[in-house]
Amino acid sequence: MSKFSKLTGLFLSIVLILMLTVGCTGGSAPSDSSNGEETGKKEIKDIKIGVSVGHTQEERWQREIDMFQAYADEKGFELLVQSAENNAQKQVSQCENLFNQGIDVLILQSLDASAVAPIIDTAHQEGIPVIAYDRFAMNCDLDYYVTFDSFKVGVTQATFVTEKAPKGNYIWLKGAAEDNNAHLVADGQKSVLQPYIDSGDIKIVLEQWCKGWDPNEALKNTENGLTSANNDIQGVIASNDGTAGGAIQALAAQGLNVPISGQDADLAACQRIVEGKQTGTVYKPLAKLNLAAMELAVALATGEDPENAIDPTLGTWTKLNNNAKDVDSFSVDVMAIDKDNLYEILIKQDQFQKLEDVYKNVPKDQWPAA
Repeated sequence: MSKFSKLTGLFLSIVLILMLTVGCTGGSAPSDSSNGEETGKKEIKDIKIGVSVGHTQEERWQREIDMFQAYADEKGFELLVQSAENNAQKQVSQCENLFNQGIDVLILQSLDASAVAPIIDTAHQEGIPVIAYDRFAMNCDLDYYVTFDSFKVGVTQATFVTEKAPKGNYIWLKGAAEDNNAHLVADGQKSVLQPYIDSGDIKIVLEQWCKGWDPNEALKNTENGLTSANNDIQGVIASNDGTAGGAIQALAAQGLNVPISGQDADLAACQRIVEGKQTGTVYKPLAKLNLAAMELAVALATGEDPENAIDPTLGTWTKLNNNAKDVDSFSVDVMAIDKDNLYEILIKQDQFQKLEDVYKNVPKDQWPAA
């Protein structure tokens, strides 16, 4: 056989093999699988997102869980939620349970910012990214942080009170010492208070943390401050609406009504504001924070670009250090709310509260025109 004949035969054999291969595969090139596994991506309907919150005692956390669930229902993916009810060890075990259920991303609202490193470590061993939600996770390899500007919260709170009472004796109620946000809020408060303290215009007669942001802690601390000052108090800096409520209870028992701050725009606080019992609160648009966290979580779970996942109108990207690294963080702005703008912003504009709920203890002829 000639060399030409041998080459022709080899060529025909190769063509035959190729034809048989095409026939076995249906005559098409390999394509991405329907669920995106070959490209590292998933369809949104196939993802699971886990949410761990520290407790649901405050109004805002149950509201936010409802927002998370509404988003998941709308987009058609599974949401798994756990609440540790103020037990840090329980939060660790609940997160492990979420990992065992095959979640793709964990959204974590930590009880103790310095005690959640084992949660993040275990998540990473399972290939699960973690988004800290509203409360930072310290001293760990955190992936992302979605938060409000806590320093500005403190500035706003202290400004409320010092504008009404620029001189006198103050009770300073800080939040939960175990919550890093409480420290940031306190730093913001201090930035406003310190010049007044240095000048002697304001004297802090009691400065105390309120463990777990507990209103009962605030009540007891305020009672102690009132006793030490013989009820001679001109202002109270409270770090959230719950602690403000506890302080107001103690003040009312002594027949006192002084300027006092808060945050979260809880219904009870809004009622106190329109009744003249609380000076103001800091409104944190939970819907924006909630949406930002969910958009980021979905992007991570489906393999999309997380940096471009969040609607830029919701806030701004920055980097915040958690003592271990500079964490990619998304910050949502906050707003001062008092009696003058509560109706326009919280009720009419954002529909965060309802007119009939907020003003129910106010004579109807004093309600704003709807």
